Amino acid sequence: MPVGLLTLELHIPDAQSLKDKRRVLHSLKDKLRREFNVAVAELEHHEVWQRSVVGIVTLSNEEKHVKEVLQKVLDEADRILGSFLINQAVEII
Repeated sequence: MPVGLLTLELHIPDAQSLKDKRRVLHSLKDKLRREFNVAVAELEHHEVWQRSVVGIVTLSNEEKHVKEVLQKVLDEADRILGSFLINQAVEII
């Protein structure tokens, strides 16, 4: 059973506090969970105001489906985050 991990590295220059950063992340996580039924969590930089690494995970019985879902998630994250998204990586395990 393939598991897909999408890692997003973010730089949020408008965040002046952890509260500002968490507002951006909460909105992103809620939208992706609701729309794509994926697991989403902040993986790094928990206490840094303007940086974050977010992990998104999905699984299926077909690798093709995992890749399709992660591509749709990446497209939506790019639309939501715009220039805040500075790097991404996909792993299929």
